Amino acid sequence: MVDAWRGLAIAGVVLFHFVWDLEFTGFISGIAYHPLWLGFGRVLAGSFMMLVGVGLVLSSRAPFRAGAYLRRLAKISIAAAAITLVTWNVFPATFIYFGILHAIAVATLVGSFFLRTPWWLSLAGGLAMVLVPSFWQSELFDTRWLAWIGFAQSVPPSNDFVPIFPWVGITLIGMAGTKMLVDRRKESALDRFLPAGHSGDALVWMGKRSLMIYLLHQPIMLAIIIPLAQIL
Repeated sequence: MVDAWRGLAIAGVVLFHFVWDLEFTGFISGIAYHPLWLGFGRVLAGSFMMLVGVGLVLSSRAPFRAGAYLRRLAKISIAAAAITLVTWNVFPATFIYFGILHAIAVATLVGSFFLRTPWWLSLAGGLAMVLVPSFWQSELFDTRWLAWIGFAQSVPPSNDFVPIFPWVGITLIGMAGTKMLVDRRKESALDRFLPAGHSGDALVWMGKRSLMIYLLHQPIMLAIIIPLAQIL
């Protein structure tokens, strides 16, 4: 289930960035930065953050494997650091200092502390993380060194910004909902919304390789679109 939903989310990310690339190279105008399209991007980010929580809860039903957990966390953390370094060289004014991969790494750590808590505590923690930034912000956090926490009044520019508050709260909310389904043995309820057959298999395949797709799709698309833009 999680792989299929993750595959659907990464397909959305590829589409989102494809439109951004077309606008960046001048093929289209006025779409990539339209509020509705930017909102679509936020929905995709929220989907990934929620799926972190769903995956943590479902995987906790099996005996904990520290090696597998640490390897996954290390891969995400290294990939996040690579994204920062690459974008710092390519887009120094708007490099990604705390994007979706950074947030997923932190959410994986934070969520681990809520694995053995009741669902209502995960929900309360998640709602608190989501709501607190709406009530309190400070200019003390208006630097890249601190903005990633989520309390900045004026966020330094970035091509992808997913701060801990409120986004990790979505992971905890996802954990709460999944715990409720597991307690009632209805965790397969969401499967009915996914396509079956080859389409479903394709989503599962993409979901299992979502990190690789995330890292490679932009270089591949830009390597094709930029030369086309120069020719046409």
